[in-house]
Amino acid sequence: MRSLNIILIALTTLSGCNKKSETATTNITDTSTKTKTMTNDSLTYLALGDSYTVGEAEPQAQSYPYQLVDSLNNNGYSVLRPNVIATTGWTTEDLINAVATSGINGKKFDFVTLLIGVNDQYQHLSIGVYKQNFTNVLNEAIQFAGGDTSKVFVISIPDWGVTPFANGQDSVIYPEIMNFNAVNLSISKAAGVNYIDVMPVSRTAANDPTLIAPDGLHFSGKMYAEWVKLLEPIVAARLKK
Repeated sequence: MRSLNIILIALTTLSGCNKKSETATTNITDTSTKTKTMTNDSLTYLALGDSYTVGEAEPQAQSYPYQLVDSLNNNGYSVLRPNVIATTGWTTEDLINAVATSGINGKKFDFVTLLIGVNDQYQHLSIGVYKQNFTNVLNEAIQFAGGDTSKVFVISIPDWGVTPFANGQDSVIYPEIMNFNAVNLSISKAAGVNYIDVMPVSRTAANDPTLIAPDGLHFSGKMYAEWVKLLEPIVAARLKK
């Protein structure tokens, strides 16, 4: 089976959409997504993941990391633009390798989000491999948060089985993703990090096409806004204004 990344490139070409650059990274010293005065006390944010973190097929500003920053800043926080390490098609192993060569090792961030695993599921990689790799990448996320597990936020894998691209195969895809989510939930709980389950809200896209991105596979900015509604209160509770 071809990788998800190869299929996505074909889909993007057929639809006439412009694909994002291979690796979405943002300088942590840039200003936030909203125009406001930043200070040395401004918070830094690292977002680790794959196409869902990139916001594939949607404008960058509609991705959940950017919407999260906007929401926090609108609520009185001062957060810099997210430093995003994510690319469409990445598995947990790909993310680990990318972090190793990203040049951010040793840096500390005020909070970190992690959403990874859909491509492990799509490529039919073993649960055992995912368990080992997810543990490794979560440990890295904790290190980037200065060892503070309260500043790490794991997001569950959403259900792409409800998208048109899945071609009605949700009855197969959904239980597979749930198996992977059972692994990342268990590891997250054991590590003491925060866990946000977006699976239920992702499934509402089955009856609302506005929650699906133009490529028919990923989610829209409207869906990511729903994720931020779940994520932002938890992040805000762990941060200081």
